[in-house]
Amino acid sequence: MWREKAWKKNEILHKSNINLVYNLSILKDKHVKEIRNNCLCRLCRHVWKDGEIMNEPKILVVDDESRMRKLVKDFLVRNEYIVLEAQDGEEAINIFFEEKDISLVILDVMMPKMDGWQVCRQIREYSKVPIIMLTAKSDESDELLGFDLGVDEYISKPFSPKILVARINAILRRSGVLENEEGLKAGILEINKAAHIVQVNSENVELSYKEFELLVYFVENQGIALSREKILNNVWNYDYFGDARTIDTHVKKLRSKLKDAGEYIKTIWGMGYKFEV
Repeated sequence: MWREKAWKKNEILHKSNINLVYNLSILKDKHVKEIRNNCLCRLCRHVWKDGEIMNEPKILVVDDESRMRKLVKDFLVRNEYIVLEAQDGEEAINIFFEEKDISLVILDVMMPKMDGWQVCRQIREYSKVPIIMLTAKSDESDELLGFDLGVDEYISKPFSPKILVARINAILRRSGVLENEEGLKAGILEINKAAHIVQVNSENVELSYKEFELLVYFVENQGIALSREKILNNVWNYDYFGDARTIDTHVKKLRSKLKDAGEYIKTIWGMGYKFEV
């Protein structure tokens, strides 16, 4: 029954969008053509999940610099995210509570009318939506304030848009917005999370439970520089009070067991590690 309803829903949506696109296509005005193209893009953005029609995750980008918003938007759209923009804190609050289905907020700290801290406080009163803070300052006190307010990530400008997208993907996987696939692949390395199997060049690799968790965390955060403290908090959990250097011991064993694939785990001296194929 649910399948029939889902197909009927999809057919109605499909026909209505196709009819709209067709009707617009017979007009010559360049603005109408632009609307037609937008309709086609929206039509292509529908995906299936459990027999229901779903949209790509929606991300709100808040920054008073139009160039920065465009840079971030271009990379996010390229990765099939829907992007909303706000040029100040007040506009961000209005959009956030009007839309109600925003999956993540990218928030600049220094803005007119209402700064990023105020926006973050207001959002946190009503929502646990993931928030990434962007700032031109790399002050430790600012970072601590951000985390106290419930910020999920803190990124200093200038930053790599590719790293930003990688962090967004990782956050949305953890929050359940993006599907956490049971199978992971990176170069010659393959992981089956459900079966707890790791293979390198199609050969099984025996790992301890914690080594397996550490490897999965690395692979799911490819390209992101991870501090020892961050790894400790996510893999060993916040209630672990041991020495962060235990990570080094596990990484050493992991590299040895993974053989050629062990080279994917890069050391960032004075900080931690990065997984990169």
